[in-house]
Amino acid sequence: MRQDKPHDERPDQMLSVAEQLSRRASVNDDGQLDLMASIGGWRGLVESVLPSAVFLVAFILVEDIWAAGIGATAIAVVFAIARLIQRQSPLQAFTGLAGVVLCVAVALFTGDAEDYFVPGFYTNAIYGAAMIISMIARWPLMGLIFGFLRSEGVAWRQQPRRRRSYQVATGFIVAMFVARLAVQLPLYFAGEFVALGTARLLMGIPLYAMALWLAWMVSRPTAKDQQAAEVEQSPSS
Repeated sequence: MRQDKPHDERPDQMLSVAEQLSRRASVNDDGQLDLMASIGGWRGLVESVLPSAVFLVAFILVEDIWAAGIGATAIAVVFAIARLIQRQSPLQAFTGLAGVVLCVAVALFTGDAEDYFVPGFYTNAIYGAAMIISMIARWPLMGLIFGFLRSEGVAWRQQPRRRRSYQVATGFIVAMFVARLAVQLPLYFAGEFVALGTARLLMGIPLYAMALWLAWMVSRPTAKDQQAAEVEQSPSS
């Protein structure tokens, strides 16, 4: 007798989430993760790094938060205007600008240059917590993202091996967020602005790209996974 699948096996809302999350990731023609495309190419890399680098260098040179903040904001404004001129999404154009403005505003409000990096602490904590919750709920977020890119949808949840591999993949991303906080928070409380700013740059896009690559590699479908999927899809005798 045919049994109905559990209600949560393939909910439409989870597929929608997977599609939304996967928009920042990209797969090349060989079916491999395209890291540069996933971080927005060289343009995305520069837009992510340059404002913070300008704030760091400017404050080291002049020791003035206003000058450093204006420099970082000016760079972000140029990037936003360039995207608008190219008729790209206004939301995409202003998201990066809003992030820089928030960081500068916090530093100006407190009068401490180190506080420029405070919003990043909250961002890492929130994303890390979301990843951990997804693992506890047995809906690891990297499974949603990579599953969509690999045309698996959420069918991987029916295979214990695939579920475990995506749990491990999500664990790599969690480790990235934890590492950032573990290194940067002590520097922040110690008032080590230069070390904190340098760590922020090094543990930003470079660390993210490495964690994303490791997560992709550890969750690759194996021959045993494919055999299990074939058995699952074969009609019962």
